[in-house]
Amino acid sequence: MKSSSVRFERLARAREDFPSLRRTLGGRLLAFLDGPAGTQVPQQVVDAIVRYYMHSNANTHGQFVTAEETDLLLEETREVVRAFLGAARGGTVSFGANMTTLAFSLSRAMARALGPGDEVLITQLDHEANRGPWLALSEGGVTVKEVAIKPDATLDEDDLRAKVNDHTRLLAMGLASNAFGTVNNVMLARKLTAEVGAWLLVDAVHYAPHFPVDVEVMGVDFLLCSAYKFYGPHVGILYSREGLLNQFQTDCLRTQVQTAPHKIETGTLNHGSLAGVKAAIEYIASLGSGIGLRRQIVSAMELIASHEHEIARDLYDGLGEIAGVTRHGPTFDVPPRAPTVSFTLDGRTAAEVCRTLGEEGICTWDGHFYAIRPAEILGLLERGGVTRAGISLYNSGGEAARLLSAVRRLSEG
Repeated sequence: MKSSSVRFERLARAREDFPSLRRTLGGRLLAFLDGPAGTQVPQQVVDAIVRYYMHSNANTHGQFVTAEETDLLLEETREVVRAFLGAARGGTVSFGANMTTLAFSLSRAMARALGPGDEVLITQLDHEANRGPWLALSEGGVTVKEVAIKPDATLDEDDLRAKVNDHTRLLAMGLASNAFGTVNNVMLARKLTAEVGAWLLVDAVHYAPHFPVDVEVMGVDFLLCSAYKFYGPHVGILYSREGLLNQFQTDCLRTQVQTAPHKIETGTLNHGSLAGVKAAIEYIASLGSGIGLRRQIVSAMELIASHEHEIARDLYDGLGEIAGVTRHGPTFDVPPRAPTVSFTLDGRTAAEVCRTLGEEGICTWDGHFYAIRPAEILGLLERGGVTRAGISLYNSGGEAARLLSAVRRLSEG
């Protein structure tokens, strides 16, 4: 582990950048293993939000200094998010209240372009935010089909191949499962949809915090993610392939700019939070190396991915040695695999496990995490779902060891 300590020294120092990590409970530091539901934020993000409200708070397009500063902030934030996603232009980046709201807005726009005879594919693995909006298309006569999952919470790729056909207009698929850590084969999805001329939409909410994103390499038509999952505030992000969003009739006022990226942004955006989004991505970039923002982001995300994978793999392996523990989701043998570890403990509900961990200052989640469909299929709902621990850039091996010790005591008690 010595070489790992040297390799990840930069991330170990990064813990000092997160003020919330200093909080204690009963004399012990809180261990924030709840990142899949929302990460902690560095001081740099807090400062950016405060600075905006102290010095530049205004609406857009005014003929005075603070409005001009707000206009510039939005433009700069789109460019920073563009670099984060690997997009060619910032004009492909739209903002909203959250990923779910943007998905429903896009669904309503697509409903005007689709109808009887058209088919939409969703998966049994996804968070409901990447299912509900597309299931609603059936109200207009669109046929919505599900791609099945296997017992290890991975997609059945043979079923995917069988269900993509000439009637398929959209495949909506997650890049990574927020409940089980599964990373899906986006390149297979792109190949299959391209062959029939279908759109490919991916939910990257759980993927973006853990791996470099490159929308150009993946060839996706739409990508959705949320900044509060990668050390920023609550802002939803939509990438749309250049020119594609303009083909849809979105819900927007006639006073709104009628072209991308603005035409799906209803009302005034959350400017203070957008300052935080920009700061969050710039913070990630500061952990990397190289020339240019994109290279620094990719470098940082590669470092973060390696760090998180090592801790999560050790946690997964350690849980496998505890009597009564059942781990859910794919193994860590073949990457990529998101650093999210879910398990159940015989004789205890997930809520009981999390409550005990919480009393020891270890923050984890219980339930289905809005991935209710896979929880149903895998027979986990009647058990109260699973206990989920997620590794983020600021987590340490020591925190994972604390969780293992606490679960072991529960198992023995």
